[in-house]
Amino acid sequence: MIKVLVVDDEASIVKLLQFNLEKAGFQVVTAFDGRQALDMVKSEQPDFIILDLMLPKMDGMDVCKTLRQERINTPILMLTAKDDELDKILGLELGADDYLTKPFSPREVVARVKAILRRFQATPEAAVAPEEVVIRFGDIRIYPEKYEVFCQDTKVELTPKEFELLNYLASHQGRVLTRDQLLNAVWNYDFIGDSRIVDVHVSHLREKLEEDTKNPRYIKTVRGLGYKLEG
Repeated sequence: MIKVLVVDDEASIVKLLQFNLEKAGFQVVTAFDGRQALDMVKSEQPDFIILDLMLPKMDGMDVCKTLRQERINTPILMLTAKDDELDKILGLELGADDYLTKPFSPREVVARVKAILRRFQATPEAAVAPEEVVIRFGDIRIYPEKYEVFCQDTKVELTPKEFELLNYLASHQGRVLTRDQLLNAVWNYDFIGDSRIVDVHVSHLREKLEEDTKNPRYIKTVRGLGYKLEG
């Protein structure tokens, strides 16, 4: 059973989300402050984290930043009572995969959790598997079935959303892809938000893959259109 960690200091919200997630077939564990959330991630090893921005002891931004620094790439859906674009962009820059602004529909939360997990969960391969699919460009190798990326012989740690974006770009090498196309392909549900979420994730990929982020070798910006990946 898929385990979801719900982190919010408002007991009523935790209870509401727990009820709807359990009704949808998820196992739910809860935390009510940032430090407790970090402890729960280590002890419970959840498959998904729903994380409030404003938390006592340690806020959601710091929790997210700490998890990513520790190479914990569990998908994170951030909840915020603030309708401030800067907060949302900062959360995405720190490694959150998506955000929702309060008040929200519990059904929308469940739908987003399902959509993200449906695409991010890797299915274990059988003992005897067909020839492994590898996407190559330059010094980069992508193993779609394993959700792994290597630069030369070094494994690159990506968040699930970063992996999906890179994999999609690599599957369309040389083709210019607009931000709307990338939103539709990588965030493949009704995404309500700023298309700069694409720019944020491209920036993260460049930091992890490019020697010179100002003059990228692989992920090129096509002014006024979007991005394309070159080998």
